[in-house]
Amino acid sequence: MNKKVAFYTLGCKLNYSETSTIGRQFNKAGFNTVDFTETPDIFVINTCSVTDNADKKCKKVVNEALKISPNAFIAIVGCYAQLKPTEIATIPGVDVVLGAAEKFQIVDYITDLTKNTNTKIYNQPVSEANQFIPSWSFGDRTRTFLKVQDGCDYSCTFCTIPLARGASRSETIENVIKQAEAIAQSGVKEIVLTGVNLGDFGIRAGERKDKFIDLIKELDKVDGINRIRISSIEPNLLTDEIIEFVARSNRFVPHFHIPLQSGNNKILSLMRRRYKRELYTERIEKIKQIMPNCCIGVDMIVGFPGETNEDFIDSYNFLNELPVSYLHVFTYSEREHTLAAEMKGIVPGNIRAERSKMLHILSDKKRRAFYENQLNKTDEVLFEADLKDGYMHGFTRNYVKVAAKYDPLLINELKTVVLTKISPNGDVEFTEIEEMLTH
Repeated sequence: MNKKVAFYTLGCKLNYSETSTIGRQFNKAGFNTVDFTETPDIFVINTCSVTDNADKKCKKVVNEALKISPNAFIAIVGCYAQLKPTEIATIPGVDVVLGAAEKFQIVDYITDLTKNTNTKIYNQPVSEANQFIPSWSFGDRTRTFLKVQDGCDYSCTFCTIPLARGASRSETIENVIKQAEAIAQSGVKEIVLTGVNLGDFGIRAGERKDKFIDLIKELDKVDGINRIRISSIEPNLLTDEIIEFVARSNRFVPHFHIPLQSGNNKILSLMRRRYKRELYTERIEKIKQIMPNCCIGVDMIVGFPGETNEDFIDSYNFLNELPVSYLHVFTYSEREHTLAAEMKGIVPGNIRAERSKMLHILSDKKRRAFYENQLNKTDEVLFEADLKDGYMHGFTRNYVKVAAKYDPLLINELKTVVLTKISPNGDVEFTEIEEMLTH
C-alpha cells in the first residue's frame, strides 16, 4: 500500500510491547512506520484507563494528530477502547475503536483509509479476549519489553484492568524461550518481563500449568541476553524461592518493583489487596538480607475512599521506615464499574493532592539515600541512545541512573564503572575502570 502509519502509546510497559506487535502487523501489510509528526496516513493510539487523566490524554493525542495530518485515519485500541468505546466515538476525528479481542486483528478492520462519517466500533465482551497474544517491543536497541502474561483474576476494588483485559492467561515457557532467543539475536542486551499480574504466570485455558519460578529458571539459561529485569510483581506472589533465585542469577538483576498501594491495613482491606503490610515487610527484609544493594520500587495510591489523615500518616510512616528505593505515586481517581467508586468517605481533591506531594517528596529522599549508598561501588552500566543537553544515560544492574557526555560508541554498550558522585540534577556520575587503570 506504501502508506504511512504512526503509533502513540499511553500507559504501561505492556502497552508498549503490544504496540510494537501491532506495528509489525502493519509493516507486514505494506505500511511504513513513521514518527508521529511525519504526516502519516493513519494514527494508531494505544490507550490506558488506569486513571481519569489517562482518558483525557487520549483526546489530546487525537487532537494533536489531526493538527499534524487533518485527513488521517485514526484508530483507537487498548484498555480505554474496551471500557468506554462509545465515549471515544464522541471524540471528533476518530474513525474506528477496537476492543481487547479485536486489537490484534486491526489490519483486517482497516481496508479503506477514507475518513468515516460515524465512528465504527468493534468491541466484544471482555470474556472474548481469552487468547494469549505474544508481544514484545522493538526499536530500542538497548532493552525489550517482553509480554509473558495478560489479564488478571484479582478483584481489587479500585481497578478496571480485569474489565479491560479479561482473565489471567499466559504464554508457554517454550514459546517465551524462543522469543527471548530471537530478541538476543537482534543485539538487545536487556529483557524486561511484563504482564498485568506477572507473578501469576502459568495459567492457560483457565488452568495452572506452570509457575513464574519455572519461567525465570529457563530464561536464565538463554545465551546472548546480559540482563533480565522483572517489571512488577505482587508481594503475595514474590516467594522466597524467587528472591533467592534472583540473588544467585547471572542474568536476573537485583531490582524488584513491588506494588504496596497503602501501608495501612484498613485501607489494604478496603482495596481487597491479598496481603497485609506485615507480609510486605517480610518481603523487603528477605530481599535486603541477601541482596543489600537491591533496588526496590513501590506503587502507592493516595486518597482512597475512607483514607483518614491518621490512616495516611500511618501509611507514610510505614514507608518511611522501609529500606525501599523509590515510589510510583498515583492519586486515586474514581473509575466506573468499580466497587471503590461506590464507597463512602470520599477524600477531597485538595487533600489527595497534598498527600501525593508528600509521597513524591519522600520518594525523592528515598532515591537520593539509595544513590548515596551506591557511591564508590563498582557496577555495570548499560548505556542508552537517549540524548538531552549533550548527555546520555544508562542504568546499573540495580537501576541507578547514570549520566555521561554523549558518545555514540557507548550506545548499547556495557561498561564497568565506579559510581563517584551525584550530580545537581540527581543523576550519578562515574569513572570507568579502564580509565582508572591508565592513570
